[in-house]
Amino acid sequence: MANANVRVRFCPSPTGNPHVGLVRTALFNWAFARHNEGTLVFRIEDTDAARDSEESYDQLLASMRWLGFDWDEGPEIGGPHAPYRQSQRMDIYQDVAAKLLDAGHAYHCYCSTEELDTRRDAARAAGKPSGYDGHCRELSAEQKAAYEAEGRAPIVRFRMPDEPITFTDLVRGDITYLPENVPDYGIVRANGAPLYTLVNPVDDALMEITHVLRGEDLLSSTPRQIALYKALTELGIAKETPAFGHLPYVMGEGNKKLSKRDPQASLNLYRERGFLPEGLLNYLSLLGWSLSADRDIFTIDEMIAAFDVADVNPNPARFDLKKCEAINADHIRLLDVKDFTERCAPWLTAPFAPWAPEDFDEAKWQVIAPHAQSRLKVLSEITDNVDFLFLAEPVFDEASWTKAMKEGSDALLGTAREKLEAADWTSPESLKEAVLAAGEAHGLKLGKAQAPVRVAVTGRTVGLPLFESLEILGKEKALARIDAALAKLAA
Repeated sequence: MANANVRVRFCPSPTGNPHVGLVRTALFNWAFARHNEGTLVFRIEDTDAARDSEESYDQLLASMRWLGFDWDEGPEIGGPHAPYRQSQRMDIYQDVAAKLLDAGHAYHCYCSTEELDTRRDAARAAGKPSGYDGHCRELSAEQKAAYEAEGRAPIVRFRMPDEPITFTDLVRGDITYLPENVPDYGIVRANGAPLYTLVNPVDDALMEITHVLRGEDLLSSTPRQIALYKALTELGIAKETPAFGHLPYVMGEGNKKLSKRDPQASLNLYRERGFLPEGLLNYLSLLGWSLSADRDIFTIDEMIAAFDVADVNPNPARFDLKKCEAINADHIRLLDVKDFTERCAPWLTAPFAPWAPEDFDEAKWQVIAPHAQSRLKVLSEITDNVDFLFLAEPVFDEASWTKAMKEGSDALLGTAREKLEAADWTSPESLKEAVLAAGEAHGLKLGKAQAPVRVAVTGRTVGLPLFESLEILGKEKALARIDAALAKLAA
């Protein structure tokens, strides 16, 4: 049953190219919001001035649009909790930090990095937890004044409760953290800049987020955020603590967590290669969730109708590029032909197409398109599949030439040319019979007989159906290419 009170958020940082793990998180939040007829808040976490950029911000919005994600509050839309970029909310964080300090939920910490490191090393050597030891928790006014007289600028630390924190993770069930494993932590830098540990929960509280679905790598920060929520609720800043669900890691090669540096992690790569948004999202949804045990191919609407975060598998999910391509190929085949031809358009023009714009023949493209649609894994493959139609001569793949043009290929091609010259060029079946007859004359089956013809005409050993391709190319061009191949063999 839908729950219109559901409010989830997707809050990436605008640093570099969007990552497929980030897209999977966005997808699960978006599907959860839409399934429950709730609200998706799109928020930009851009407080790291050294790493964030406007270019990455623009790319992030473009990627969301390309994937088909819509949001109910956020950039370009606004909403009751604007602004939705953290860099524009600094006054809010400073105000909340001051209230936490005044209420005793936070305190100033004057420890230097060197002092912290020394005490951590000593704790490790003694076999004790190496987190912050509470050194500045109960400083007197005199101690604070002495530190300030030394010129020390304090950070602000949140005071964690001295009791276990238990919560029910929507994906992983009940989880308990003991106080010795969750020490007091920094929420504001010495220069006054708020940290993620403060701004993320404060924004979730003020934007009344009900469910936080995020990556497993953030699980260890959850007890700290729950304690902060309790303090924010006491101060009247938060209404409630959201429910948390931590999504499984996406693993790459060698069962290592897929990182931003992995080539297959970049969303731009998939867009440039011509993955369909619906194909990519279908595959990414399978990284931790499934519609049913025996069905991998489904539409986004079907996913939304069925999505329940309780069905997410907590175990790591391995990214398999071959399976991703196979699922994308299925979605290409599901398009109607008109949609397919329109989506191929970018790869049929500069800078992807190797032919001049005036050499592109729209009529031939429309005829060949249905044959191409059933053979592509990604849309970018269309260029190599149809270039023989629009180039003055085929681009020979030398490996294909060597593989196809074995001893006796010149005699076979000569016979094939004779048979093809006499064939009916309005019938692929007639062209097939011509090549079949040429093969029989040389003791070859069709598969072996058509290989040299295909390479002579298209330049490649694999591609679109040969006899339909010959018909579309036309008799004059096809025979001229066979003549050129015979001349090349003779040389």
